[in-house]
Amino acid sequence: MMTRLMRRLARDRRGAVAPTVALSLIGLLASGGIAFDYARLATMDSELQQAADQAALAGASQLDGQTGSLFRAAAAAQSLLANQTLFGNDTCGINVETGITTSSACSAAGTAERIYFYTTKANAEGDISPLAASAAIPANDATYKYIKVAVVQRKARYALTPIVNVLASNNMSAEAVAGLGSAICKTPPVMICNPDEAGDPTFTVANYIGKGIKLVSVGNGGGTWAPGNFGYLDSSGGSNGAPGLREALGWNTPPGDCIAATGVSTKPGASVSVTDALNTRFDIYDSNVSCTGTGICSASINSVKDLVRPGNANGGNACKLQNSGWQEVAAASQYLPTSATVPLATSVTPKAMGHPRDMCHAVVSGTAGACASPIGNGVWDRDAYFRSNYVRSGVATYWTGGTGAGTWRTNTGLSATATRYQVYVWETANHGRAIDGVTVMAPRVASGSGASALTSYGLPQCSAGQGFGSGQIPSATTPDRRRISLAVVNCTASSVNGNSTNVPVQKWLEMFLVEPSLSRARTGAGDIYAEVIRETTSGAGATAGQVIRRDTPYLIK
Repeated sequence: MMTRLMRRLARDRRGAVAPTVALSLIGLLASGGIAFDYARLATMDSELQQAADQAALAGASQLDGQTGSLFRAAAAAQSLLANQTLFGNDTCGINVETGITTSSACSAAGTAERIYFYTTKANAEGDISPLAASAAIPANDATYKYIKVAVVQRKARYALTPIVNVLASNNMSAEAVAGLGSAICKTPPVMICNPDEAGDPTFTVANYIGKGIKLVSVGNGGGTWAPGNFGYLDSSGGSNGAPGLREALGWNTPPGDCIAATGVSTKPGASVSVTDALNTRFDIYDSNVSCTGTGICSASINSVKDLVRPGNANGGNACKLQNSGWQEVAAASQYLPTSATVPLATSVTPKAMGHPRDMCHAVVSGTAGACASPIGNGVWDRDAYFRSNYVRSGVATYWTGGTGAGTWRTNTGLSATATRYQVYVWETANHGRAIDGVTVMAPRVASGSGASALTSYGLPQCSAGQGFGSGQIPSATTPDRRRISLAVVNCTASSVNGNSTNVPVQKWLEMFLVEPSLSRARTGAGDIYAEVIRETTSGAGATAGQVIRRDTPYLIK
């Protein structure tokens, strides 16, 4: 009996796999643990790299070349490094640039993330001449265009494959390098040769705000352009040659693509007829030459200028530069100063006067104190301007200089050193208002009488008749037609001519167009006179200029 039972047991196969399964569970559990921990390590690596990428992009978004850009960039990067690495369990917190960590062991390991700045892309990629964010920020922080963020090193204690909590991953870290790409969009593609290339090659904008710049010639042809010349840029849009430039200068929305804020290409084909397109902004239209194609060329709502036209002007010539349309008053009634430093006597009042040039540019060449440089000194005859344009109705008195009742400073709230652009902004905001006996920007008879009297106008008279509206009023979304953005380049150093490519831009400036371009006793028809407002920044601020700057951060590695 016993023998038979033993034979049956030997032949029984039920439950035979149990030992095999029991033995294999060890390997299966080990494999699953390894897979889990490896996936966790891979996820932590991705998490660290994403943190570095996002922090670098956030920092790069602040590298706009403005004052304090490095402080803002470091703060933006650090704000994204304040999160915790969810898949790290080494007790090391995410640290700030000071190097302070949440664990002394981590501190000893040197795990604090670091933020560095570089002046060039090559330096950033090669880690050459880095500037640590923890270091003193230099005065020329605008030259730093790239940022590198190296995040804190982290470890992960293995969850399913530990041996008495000893096994852990190696130190894992990540870093990213980013920069800021900028472009100037929907702006007239105008450039100027740095007027003081030898003395100020980087063109320190703060030194020029409020000063007039006399752009005395149109850069063209194959010869090298000189300081003070101006020319045009290739925006890869619009018609060819001069018609395309007129479209870019005259249309409310210029054709073409954005222009890189760093390297630009010049475009030949400039002529006097091209600058006529800028005159549309002053309500001057020369048939189809000024505004070509299908574009809209509105005048600025503030079209104050040193030109008059008959009160009953009409017909095809009423809006042109000629004796049936826009014209100068007699020489004796024009603003023609004889001193570069002393304003006109109060007994001398021009009959028609736009926002004038700096006095050192308004006098005849060779006059004592006249500016030999294209750059003025910002001193212009404010009193003469207000005497000419702010005459009280019916009493033949005008707003005077100085302070107190009846002065332009009291009536406007502007300072004694107000820029032309500040006066223009005040006039635009108050046009049509009656203030101290004067209606701001109302028409005023300059000479003659009756319906044909030559009249000075502040508001547009021709824009609506041309089908372009009654004058463009600047707002946060409506461009100011008398503000344009210009690229400043070092023409001598870059050997710029009529067809140069990838020319470095020193600065982009916002400029106020002071006067229309035409042949006067002391100006040429191809010249432009403008006042520096500020450096072009991202966004338009309270009032949109004829410029949109777009800044986009991008990863380099």
